[in-house]
Amino acid sequence: MSTNEPHRPDAASPSATTGTPRSSENIERIEVSRLIPAPAEAIFAVLTDPQGHVDIDASGMLMDAEGKPVEQAGDRFVVHMDREALGDFPLGKYDVEVVITKLVPGREIAWTVEGQIRPFVRHIYGYRLEPTADGTLITSYYDWSELDEAWKERLTFPVVPESALKATLGILERTVRRRTTD
Repeated sequence: MSTNEPHRPDAASPSATTGTPRSSENIERIEVSRLIPAPAEAIFAVLTDPQGHVDIDASGMLMDAEGKPVEQAGDRFVVHMDREALGDFPLGKYDVEVVITKLVPGREIAWTVEGQIRPFVRHIYGYRLEPTADGTLITSYYDWSELDEAWKERLTFPVVPESALKATLGILERTVRRRTTD
C-alpha cells in the first residue's frame, strides 16, 4: 500500500486508529484514520472553525485562533502558537496564518501555515472524510514532500509526530460529540 492511500481501521473496532506503515523509503507523508460515529457535516464544522483547530490540537502548540470559519481555498485565519510544547526550538509564543489549500465541503480540508520564516516551510496538514454506515471514516494527514531541500536539512520532519495525529482524532471525536449534544 502506498503512503498516499488512506489507511482503513479494522471494521471490528469502530474507534480503531491506523497509521502509516514503516518502510525503508524516505517517508514524507504520514496518515492516520479513525471511524468517528458522527455525520461528516458535524466533523467538518469543527475542522472549518478556527477555534476548532485549537480545540482538537494534541501537539500543545495551538493556544488560540482568530478568524471566521473557512469556506474555500485561499481563506485564512490566525493561530497563536507556543512552540515550547514540542521542546525542539526555543521560539516561544508567535503567530502564524493558516492558509486553506483545499476545501471540498464535507469531504476534505487541507492547509499550510505562513509565519515570519521565509521562504514559507510549505508543509501541508489535512483531513479526508468518508461517510460510512456507522459514521465517518476520517483520515488525518501531514505531508512535507513539497519542502525545499534547505528546510529538510535545517529542520527535523515530521514536526508533529504520528502519535499527535492519532491523539487529535480522538480529541476530534470527543469535540464533535460535545458540540452536537450541547
